[in-house]
Amino acid sequence: MKVTLNPDKEVVDRIKEGLKLKDGYCPCRLAKTPENKCMCKEFRDQIADPNFEGFCHCMLYYKSLED
Repeated sequence: MKVTLNPDKEVVDRIKEGLKLKDGYCPCRLAKTPENKCMCKEFRDQIADPNFEGFCHCMLYYKSLED
């Protein structure tokens, strides 16, 4: 398992700017709750799933099954 940033630099830059504006909370979510603090609970749960491969909700991170 490996978690990496999205290879699209433009997406990464845009999401990182949104994170700065929202004090580290996912820019794709309205509520500023602990579950939405980057790296969000939804993606942490997906990382824990041994069968999940894909992007987090905001497309910043990618979990691959290969090392």
